[in-house]
Amino acid sequence: MINVTCAIIRNEDNEVLTVQRSAGSSNPLMWEFPGGKIKEGESAEECLLREIREELSMEIVICEKLAAVEFDYGTKQIKLIPFICDTLDELPVLSEHMAYKWLPPGNLLSVDLSGADVIVAVEYQKLAKRTTDTAKTITGFEDDLDAEDDFLGIVKNIRSTEEAEWIAASAIENPAVLGKLFEWSYSDDRKLAFHSSWTISKLYDSNPRLIHPYLDNMTDRLDHLSHENARRSFLRILSFTDLSLVRRELHGKLADYCMNALNSPFSAVAIKTYSMEILYRLALLYPELANELSASISMLHEESSSGVLARGRMILKKLSELDK
Repeated sequence: MINVTCAIIRNEDNEVLTVQRSAGSSNPLMWEFPGGKIKEGESAEECLLREIREELSMEIVICEKLAAVEFDYGTKQIKLIPFICDTLDELPVLSEHMAYKWLPPGNLLSVDLSGADVIVAVEYQKLAKRTTDTAKTITGFEDDLDAEDDFLGIVKNIRSTEEAEWIAASAIENPAVLGKLFEWSYSDDRKLAFHSSWTISKLYDSNPRLIHPYLDNMTDRLDHLSHENARRSFLRILSFTDLSLVRRELHGKLADYCMNALNSPFSAVAIKTYSMEILYRLALLYPELANELSASISMLHEESSSGVLARGRMILKKLSELDK
């Protein structure tokens, strides 16, 4: 029996990532949830994080472990251990697979999944349809430690975009909710920081004015965020923001942060693309920054990610129009 992990990776729209195997692999051209074999001395969680980085160059947050599935393919027997995961990376970099698709949970069986993955997909569809207890309103927890602990658990265990949007709506009614979300975005707890900052990003989409009072603090403390997923969420917000709303004394710090992220070979795709957009917005305020930004983007031509290159071309075009 071969122990194998797989990731049910959800994006911001609650779609799930599926990938297609290559023609020369076992189960050729079949679709699956990404993952791989567990190495000796490796936990299932460690295996999954390693495989997703190696195969897709994506960062994920493991949210929940599902029941393992045993399946006999004839030539081999596997024990498939599935995990529900979240990510802010929309563009996987394929190194072993032919193609990828983001699918709504209800459409997972529209692709030709491998046998074990079909069982996982059916179980996840049942879970996705489960009614969540979102009818209650979060009120008064700022004076009630037990209620605050309950709320922390809710945020940490968000299962869907709908739940994140519900918590964001609660923040409109209760400012203490938003304050806690910002506080937890800086947590060392990877899942709590990710879900808190992601929920803030959802709130910004619907009510950006509520986030405006926090922009200076967000900018000033970008380098205090412990996890990359939280940095993605905050950079995403800043990339859509009129940066004249951010205190001018912080513009230089923001420019340095984004320029370093853009030029670093270790930055994730989303970090680079959001940084480019922020630098462009700063260039609208400080035209002298445009040449440095253009030079940095031009040096990305060896960048493997098509998403970064595409965004770079868009920014260069916008920069060229500034000179007209």
